[in-house]
Amino acid sequence: MITVEMHEAQIRFAELVKDASRGDEVVICEDGKPVARLSSAVVPRGRRNLEPDPALRPILAPSYDPAEPLAEDEWPRDCR
Repeated sequence: MITVEMHEAQIRFAELVKDASRGDEVVICEDGKPVARLSSAVVPRGRRNLEPDPALRPILAPSYDPAEPLAEDEWPRDCR
């Protein structure tokens, strides 16, 4: 927790917002008494599931060979 006086908070506002966005709680005081609290508005997310979705797996034609060279008529016109 970071505690700062009002005048210091005015000077260091951008830095304090960055601290709050990283998860620190910032308490702003006036004459030594807390008057405001600055905290992150973003809820931290947990670890994402990076497993591939089987429903999105590409389905290739049975006779398709990706290493087979293209026939002359399969090339785009500007590459001939």
